[in-house]
Amino acid sequence: MDTPTPLSASCLCGAVKINAIIKSLEIGVCHCGMCRQWAGSPYFALESDNVTLSGDSVKAYDSSEWAERGFCGNCGTHLFYRMKGSETYYLPVGLFPTHQAMTMSHQIFIDSKPEYYSFEQKTVCMTGEEVMAQFAGDNQS
Repeated sequence: MDTPTPLSASCLCGAVKINAIIKSLEIGVCHCGMCRQWAGSPYFALESDNVTLSGDSVKAYDSSEWAERGFCGNCGTHLFYRMKGSETYYLPVGLFPTHQAMTMSHQIFIDSKPEYYSFEQKTVCMTGEEVMAQFAGDNQS
């Protein structure tokens, strides 16, 4: 399912335009407390290394020592999550038109998921410790 797909979107007010080549139509879900607080729910995202953001309203918030979260400074629409120094963006799936081929494939910080919701789909699930170990391994190459 790793078929690069060009997608376009805009924020709610239209001040920010997004053009991205999505790596695949596999949706990842993050259950960490920070993503849930930021998104108001789990963070559903598509991954891309090829993103163009245009408009004067793009703002970024340093949410940790290693990551930032982008949003429109006018309407507040969430635009991306990304590791600092990386060109990989995790874009909210809700920005883009739904494609029949979209599927939820994996969940991270599964150990932080509250008990009050669950998903029917069976996916790859990683704990916070497993995710951090993977990121540490990626940064050593």
